Amino acid sequence: MEFDTIAAISTALGEGAIGIVRLSGDEAIAIADKLYKGKDSLSEVPSHSIVYGHIVDATTGERVEEAMVSVMRAPRTFTRENIVEINCHGGIMSVNRVLQLTLKYGARLAEPGEFTKRAFLNGRIDLSQAEGVIDLIRAKTDRAMNVALNQLDGKLSKKVQVLRQALLETVASVEVNIDYPEYDAEVVTHSLLQEKAQFVIREIDGLLATAAQGKILREGLSTVIIGRPNVGKSSLLNSLVHENKAIVTDVPGTTRDVIEEYVNVRGVPLRLVDTAGIRETEDIVERIGVERSREVLKKADLILLVLNYGEELSPEDEALFEAVEKMNAIIIVNKTDVEQKIDLEAVQTLAAKRPIVTTSLLRDEGVEQLEQAIADLFFEGEIEGADVTYVSNTRHIALLEQAKTTIQDALEAIEMGVPIDIVQIDVTRTWELLGEIIGDSVQESLIDQLFSQFCLGK
Repeated sequence: MEFDTIAAISTALGEGAIGIVRLSGDEAIAIADKLYKGKDSLSEVPSHSIVYGHIVDATTGERVEEAMVSVMRAPRTFTRENIVEINCHGGIMSVNRVLQLTLKYGARLAEPGEFTKRAFLNGRIDLSQAEGVIDLIRAKTDRAMNVALNQLDGKLSKKVQVLRQALLETVASVEVNIDYPEYDAEVVTHSLLQEKAQFVIREIDGLLATAAQGKILREGLSTVIIGRPNVGKSSLLNSLVHENKAIVTDVPGTTRDVIEEYVNVRGVPLRLVDTAGIRETEDIVERIGVERSREVLKKADLILLVLNYGEELSPEDEALFEAVEKMNAIIIVNKTDVEQKIDLEAVQTLAAKRPIVTTSLLRDEGVEQLEQAIADLFFEGEIEGADVTYVSNTRHIALLEQAKTTIQDALEAIEMGVPIDIVQIDVTRTWELLGEIIGDSVQESLIDQLFSQFCLGK
């Protein structure tokens, strides 16, 4: 496949010690050589080495930057093309001037994710591994990062390849039975198909069993803090974030909008949302905040319902219990530092066997028990070890579910005595669906859409 040479800034824009401009393509070394002035020409430098020199605008002779330049020759590179990385000072102007010179002398500005896209198109990685790259960049916790690293290393790909090979052997046997009926291989083919189909279903079930946890690790739990005004919702947010993100006062209705923050709770990323206290109010601004609170409540994976230990249960509290009746929720009875007025037996009845945690956020008491309750609710206290292959990507989960359905259809058809050539259609479709996970059979429009989500320079 022929590609032009692309260039982009591969480090975050802003002030820093080092900024990197990356080039990839057949002409990467030749273009960089036009800018670089050092002891040796880059064309003479051994592959996978780094040299010191200066970046110079050849048309004016102006010295633009001091740089360390890495040269990596195809095919032993990330994109399987020649790659040059120019390491210069990390100022915005510095890296931009170097980038502009690469474009001036023949490179094209890379599209978002184009380096990784070339790695995929050149066979360096498959599609699921490419998606692991973006997951690695976006990981919010160590565990999420480990899941992404496993995917990038090809752990999921290898499992999918094993399943596809099993299906391919089955399809080949079916073809023999159709093309050479005189060998009477039908009984063997039926037996083989049942065995392979059952194997594929078991393996897909094993992968889907980790899907809920994997999706949480990848995307985070959408966690909404709700409660009446002045029960300690903003204090809870600050305690979990370990920072004063939300304003805390004794005045009801202080929080008038939705506040979002990512937090790491026992390796589980929470997309934590502090909402305006849900109550009837005449204040126009607060009423808008309450409506927004009701909207985010509908989309939540987890509800943290906060009650006041020093107040009796109110009709508003009971209405909140009704609103989250069928949702994952943890009940937090806050302000245990004041005199008890709440009826805890009534709280237990309303909670309907959902976890109840008592806290005094003022004294920083009960937060660890709350974090453990969250981990227990979604991961039974512990997240599986590193040897587990997590399926975390929504696209992969959907394809696995479709593949399971089609192979189950094939298994049922063979048990009903449906002709083998008809059964083959479902087997082949299952093979194709699994191929979409790793990119062996996928539309170009989907590839473009996936890589457009990457940051520029990756």
